[in-house]
Amino acid sequence: MERIGVLTSGGDAPGMNAAIRAVVRTCVYYNITPYGIYQGYEGLIQNDIKKMDAGSVKHIIHQGGTVLKSARSLDFKTDEGMQKAWENIQKHNLDGLVVIGGDGTFTGAMEFGEKFDLPIVGIPGTIDNDIYGTDFTVGFDTAVNTVVEAVDKIRDTATSHNRLFFIEVMGRDAGFIAVYSGIAAGSEEILIPEEDRGVEKLFESLARTSKRNKSSRLVIVAEGDNNGSVYDLEEKVKDEFGDRYETKVTILGHVQRGGRPSCADRVLASRLGVIAVEALQDGKRDMMVGIRDREIRYTDFEKATKQNPKMDKELLRIADIISI
Repeated sequence: MERIGVLTSGGDAPGMNAAIRAVVRTCVYYNITPYGIYQGYEGLIQNDIKKMDAGSVKHIIHQGGTVLKSARSLDFKTDEGMQKAWENIQKHNLDGLVVIGGDGTFTGAMEFGEKFDLPIVGIPGTIDNDIYGTDFTVGFDTAVNTVVEAVDKIRDTATSHNRLFFIEVMGRDAGFIAVYSGIAAGSEEILIPEEDRGVEKLFESLARTSKRNKSSRLVIVAEGDNNGSVYDLEEKVKDEFGDRYETKVTILGHVQRGGRPSCADRVLASRLGVIAVEALQDGKRDMMVGIRDREIRYTDFEKATKQNPKMDKELLRIADIISI
């Protein structure tokens, strides 16, 4: 390996800059020339590729977002787009790529690497924590802490006015943000895509807390929950309980993606950035680097994208117990 390119693709996640920094500086450490690819796969097509050095990534480890920018590229899904990307890789004599992103990023990397016989290693960067092969993805810890901080503030209002708040968090296909933040913030109920327990479970929980005259009630809802939108849930509760609850809805939205990465995300991103470059040096390809049970693990792109990480049932059990 003499030249390695690095890009970020898909949704941004806190800690991506720490991963970029680690990749670039590991390349410099091993006398490999790093190249930054801007705007993800679209940048490969448009030849938005620049040589980098250790100084290129100074003062970015604490920044949210990604200095390489990110974009979704429809052209990269076509043969013509991939061919242009390959020609630009040849122009810069890149020997391999490190791609930082989620399942869409890895799917594109798998197809591109196979088509042109290019070694590619991935780093899981997504706040949803929905990538198989790693305990945690870069960005997840920061997103959960952002949600907990917001929910703590919402509880102040809920307590002051005896209100029931429905708080929607990100998680179209996975409820990890909802479960972790719900436990940490002390919510009464957590609704996620993986567990369709119906609104009856919610009604039971609210009826139980009503008898105890709790001054505030918080329900954390992943956006992909099976019981409809958060506004649908609000209406169902009104139909069931009438005027017993004054309800409010808060959708946290993209605030969960931003902000300075936590210590945990900076360390995780730094570890994976170093290992990704070393994996390419060792001849590894078409795989993602992750950490499971505190050990570095390698997962084929196909398995990382096709299999879903399982929700820990023990966490759901704990949430039920401590929410009474």
